[in-house]
Amino acid sequence: MSGVAGEPIRVLVVEDDPVAADAHVMYVGRVPGFVAVGKAQSGAEARRVLDRTPVDLLLLDLHLPDVHGLQLARSLRAAGHHADVIAVTSARDLAVVREGVSLGVVQYVLKPFTFATLRDRLVRYAEFHAAVGEASGQDEVDRALAVLRAPGPAALPKGLSGPTLERVTGALREAEDGLTAAGVAEAVGISRITARRYLEHLVEAGRAGRAPVYGQVGRPELVYRWVRGVEKGR
Repeated sequence: MSGVAGEPIRVLVVEDDPVAADAHVMYVGRVPGFVAVGKAQSGAEARRVLDRTPVDLLLLDLHLPDVHGLQLARSLRAAGHHADVIAVTSARDLAVVREGVSLGVVQYVLKPFTFATLRDRLVRYAEFHAAVGEASGQDEVDRALAVLRAPGPAALPKGLSGPTLERVTGALREAEDGLTAAGVAEAVGISRITARRYLEHLVEAGRAGRAPVYGQVGRPELVYRWVRGVEKGR
């Protein structure tokens, strides 16, 4: 297995949305110690990749066009594939979560999610994956399993609030052509400077992009756009 002695953990991204798949591959590549070895848009394609490529971890969308993700995980176990699974889903059915535990699902990432969320899950998985040898007792076993547990919500930067962030996010998602900081300020009812702080936070989190747009006066203005496809819900 990879992930020890300096070798990267090999990840297969299984996601039927091409935009989201590319984003997930990019996310994986940004986390030290991980490498995306491929992507698949269906269960059948995932099986073909696994038959020819060593994989340690599946980043698995549960809603695939040809099979449910848990059914795919079950068939892979039966076929002798032992890759762990981080499930990507918008489903919040705890029965599905319980079923996944027996199939090698070590983490769940609920849509919508940011790069920071996925990075945290991968870092925790890497620590769990690297644990070798024999535990000295119950406490050590508990600590090994505890690293997989998700922490509480990440704190926002000082001066930013959750409700305002939700309003800024909503305004940006609804704007097909993007918005400037001034446009967000007007839509949300905050100052332009405050709007820019929230927008830059979304850019840093990988949830928005920005690009200069030149107006009639020739001076570029930054336009912010929601990164569509990365956090699609189902």
